[in-house]
This record gives sequence, C-alpha cells and structure tokens, in this order.
Amino acid sequence: MKIKEIKGGVCAPLGFKANGIHCGIRKNKIKKDFALIVSDVRASAAGVYTSNLVKGAPVLVTKKNLSDGYARAIICNSGNANTCNADGVEVAENMCELVTSVGGIDAKDVIVASTGVIGQKLDITPMREGIASLWEGLGDNSDGAAEAIMTTDTVKKSVAVEFAVGGKKCRIGAIAKGVGMVCPNMATNLIFLTSDADITPAMLQKALSEDVKSSFNMISVDGDQSTNDTCCIMANGLAGNKPIDCAGKDFNAFKKALNYCTVKLSKMIAKDGEGATKLIECNVMGAKSAKNAKIIARTVIKSSLVKAAMFGSDANWGRVLCAIGYAGVDVDVDKIDVSFASRAGEVEVCKGGHGVDFSEELAKTVLSEDEICINVQLNSGSAKATAWGCDLTYDYVKINGDYRT
Repeated sequence: MKIKEIKGGVCAPLGFKANGIHCGIRKNKIKKDFALIVSDVRASAAGVYTSNLVKGAPVLVTKKNLSDGYARAIICNSGNANTCNADGVEVAENMCELVTSVGGIDAKDVIVASTGVIGQKLDITPMREGIASLWEGLGDNSDGAAEAIMTTDTVKKSVAVEFAVGGKKCRIGAIAKGVGMVCPNMATNLIFLTSDADITPAMLQKALSEDVKSSFNMISVDGDQSTNDTCCIMANGLAGNKPIDCAGKDFNAFKKALNYCTVKLSKMIAKDGEGATKLIECNVMGAKSAKNAKIIARTVIKSSLVKAAMFGSDANWGRVLCAIGYAGVDVDVDKIDVSFASRAGEVEVCKGGHGVDFSEELAKTVLSEDEICINVQLNSGSAKATAWGCDLTYDYVKINGDYRT
C-alpha cells in the first residue's frame, strides 16, 4: 500500500479520541483554548523539544513523563505559555493530574504543553472547571483540538495518512500550530502526532529524532526560536502489525509515512506565518554535503531582505546570493545559478554567480503567486536540501508590536 491521505487528523488512527473547548484562559469566548488527545491504551511515545535555554515548564514536565517511553494522553492550553513562572512546573503537573481526575490515567502518562504569552502566570482554575466538559466531549474531534492549540494561526493545521506495515493497514495523524517565534532546532512550536502502528519506544524516538532534521528543523518564519517547542508522538499498536523493533523494511515504511506528515505540516506552518501572504520554498542543489545544503537553504529563507522582496514580488536575486555568502559555508560563488518558480512559470535570474537578462514582467508574475520556489544550484556536488519560510509583511510588525497588550 502506498501512502494515502485520509481524513481524521489525530483521530484517524485506531483508538484515539480528541476534543477542544473554550474554558476561559482566553478572554475571547469564541476561541477554544483547552485541548485533549487520549489513546484507549498506553502507547509508545517519543518527543523532541526546544533547545532554547529558556524552556517552558510544560517542556520540563513532558520530558520527565516521557522518560520511560510511554504515554496515554496529551493535554494542552493556548493563550498562556506557562514560561518563566515560579510556579510553572507545579501548574504543568497539575494539568496532568486533571486528566487523572476525570479519566483515571496516570499523570506520569500525560504529555503537557502550553502556548501563548511568555512571563504571565497561568491560572489553572479555568482548566480545573473545564476538564470534565473536555473529557466528556472526547470523540472524533481532531478539528476541535487543532483549533484549541491555535494562537495567531489563521487556519487549523492537520494531516492524516494510511500506509502498510507487514501487510497491516496503519495510520498516522497529526495536528500542529505555528505562526510566530518559529525557527526550530529540535522541533517547532506544538506538533502532536498519533499512530496505531506497533513500534517500540526506542525506534519511535529514533524515527522522530531523525525526521525533524529534514522537516520541522527546516522551517523559519522570523528567526526566533520558541521557548515551548514540543513535538510528540504516541503509537498505541492497535493496527496489529508485527512490532517494529529494529531497522528494516517495516521501519522504513513507518518513517516514510511520518515524513509525509511532517513535511506537509512544515509547509502549513511556514505558509501561515504571522502576517504571511506567501509560502517560500528554497531548494538548494549541487552542494558538497547535505549539511552545507541545509545551512544555505535555511539561511536564504531566514533572510529578512529576501522575505521582504518576496512580499513585494521583486526579483531581487542579489539578496539570495548575499544570504548564501554569509551562511558560513564554503561555496564557489562563480558557479551559483538561481531561478524563481511558481505555478505561473520559472525565470532564471542568475547564472555562474552573475546576473542574466530576464523579463521583469514574467518575474513579477511568477513572484505574485502565493507559493514560490527559490531554486539554487551550487554546481559543486550532489547533495541537496529544502527549507520553508514565508514573506515578511507589514502585518507581522502589527501583530507582534502589541502581542502581549
């Protein structure tokens, strides 16, 4: 069976239920702010987290709870990051205990996450009062959970796929939130994945840790790394496949399906960056090494000048070469080719490190689309990499100028 996209998000895999409600953390009563995802049985679990030295309390608690490689539930709030608070760990642990109070699930089997404003105390009272309703509403409601973890996101981010492992039909589902403070190193913002595949905690962690290097670690919205980045996956084994406990064909099938989901979410996160109007994809080819290709791709999509040019549909290709030049990678500038591409066509703007004649009209048309590719050919090797970002707009400053107040 090939990888097939299906509906259902985190509820697509067997044995998973979800829900999202407004409990009162947010002042806006029409915005959900409290989410829960539960597996019918204890599941293998793995996670990757921010490498920022300033870590949200939920990150610390989740790392501790997942130290044995198992979990059964994910609880998350939006509107407050529970970061830099003296009682943060206590509040995060209390959130886990709320799941115990309504579902009997061991608090140590709960993944906890928070997103929102940093440095403001998180009052658990609204969640304590809302947990019964959140639990009672559990069902096929991945969309509700996806909505409840949003901050300034403009669209819900969800994906699910079906694939085969050893002849057994398996599924992976996921929801995510992104928008701002996105420049990950280990994970990005909040990503919750579920699967009914049977895979050991060790192999699940291996799959996730390897995957983020070419998916979530290759996106940037604004160059700022979040304090609460958490990407976790639970796999409950209800698909009935032979347990994946070593490298091989079955593990590769799982990794391929996982990567399908993570790359799709990466693009969704980049395209929905705060104030963004365009998805920017930078494809670097012909590099001396994969490491070099990744560094260059990420540097280009992080460049404020490149991002601003893309917002204005301006084929200012010199900014691309400028970014490559300060990426810290040894490249032969005189071999670099650059082109811009979109649904409207492709225009070559640089050959051998020098400008070439091109139609400004065509370039404007190509760059006016909402998904743009910056193709960089280094002509120095065979390695390649792709990174995703977005344009830099007036609205980004408006959103972040008064984000807290």
